[in-house]
Amino acid sequence: MPKPSIIAIDGPVAAGKSTIGRLLAHRLGYRFVDTGAMYRALTWKAIRLNIDLEDEEALGQLAESTRVEISPTPIGDSGAVVDGQDVTPELQSAAVEVGVSPVSKVARVREVLVREQQAMAQGGKIVMAGRDIGTTVLPQAELKVYLVASAKERARRRYLESIERGETADYQAILADLIRRDEIDSERAISPLQPASDARIIDTDGLSPQQVLSEILGMMGES
Repeated sequence: MPKPSIIAIDGPVAAGKSTIGRLLAHRLGYRFVDTGAMYRALTWKAIRLNIDLEDEEALGQLAESTRVEISPTPIGDSGAVVDGQDVTPELQSAAVEVGVSPVSKVARVREVLVREQQAMAQGGKIVMAGRDIGTTVLPQAELKVYLVASAKERARRRYLESIERGETADYQAILADLIRRDEIDSERAISPLQPASDARIIDTDGLSPQQVLSEILGMMGES
């Protein structure tokens, strides 16, 4: 089986897309792009400019006029540079966490960023993670993986990530916000969160990242 040159990894928030995407890209020697970092970067700029996150016209104009570049960080994640400014440390802030789903559902925002994401993948040898990669951004991807996990498990992961960063975290609040974001992502009119018809679905509950990676490599005929 030829090694897929374009790999799409989708799923809801905290299903493990970024972690698995990084591991897989590293294993294959591919570029990894977390498209969520692009939406977070734009959300950061909107908040910084005091733009109403319900003002779709203003957000669309912002997307058109903003240059968002994605680059790897020292730990292999996707960092973001907005108009020449590295905003990677801001991407996981509480304000961005709350605001990213409303920004992401704006049609014009998605059109602009999807166009940029498709351009990134033109050279192949890429693992791209997000919510609509297999369905909208890269429907031609040779391998499409859709990761799922229970809301409680995903909230637990987010809680532990916050604690590891030295932040104060409330599990119940994280769970409630995660469920809210799932609803926004699944019910938006443009590119709703759903697996592609030819996606391979993996339930990550109870699995370590290495176990999920092994399962994906098995799909590719590698060990």
